[in-house]
Amino acid sequence: QVQLVESGGGLVQAGGSLRLSCAGSGRTFSRYAMGWFRQAPGKEREFVARVTWTGGITSYADSVKGRFTISRDNAKNTVYLQMNSLKPEDTAVYYCAAHLSGNYYRPDGYDYWGQGTQVTVSS
Repeated sequence: QVQLVESGGGLVQAGGSLRLSCAGSGRTFSRYAMGWFRQAPGKEREFVARVTWTGGITSYADSVKGRFTISRDNAKNTVYLQMNSLKPEDTAVYYCAAHLSGNYYRPDGYDYWGQGTQVTVSS
């Protein structure tokens, strides 16, 4: 069992930055690949980024590539999402999730989810 708690969301002006954190509990946390998803009102949950359990491989949605960076610190059971050059269209609830296998870009490929943190980017 893995429990995930996100933090770091808030209100920021366009062009600004935020860093989201996802704290995990459970002895097996470090064995899970981790992903970030987001969901805007009226839209489906969409893939943002993922990192393998070693941290050696990362992947990003085209919409955030070059602006967002995912990383993890297994000693702290924490995954981060550094978000730079934020745009109003980045406004959404951001979720972290853990998975062992399956399609990393699909929500149904993940086994555990956090409760989400709101990110609002004003123009």
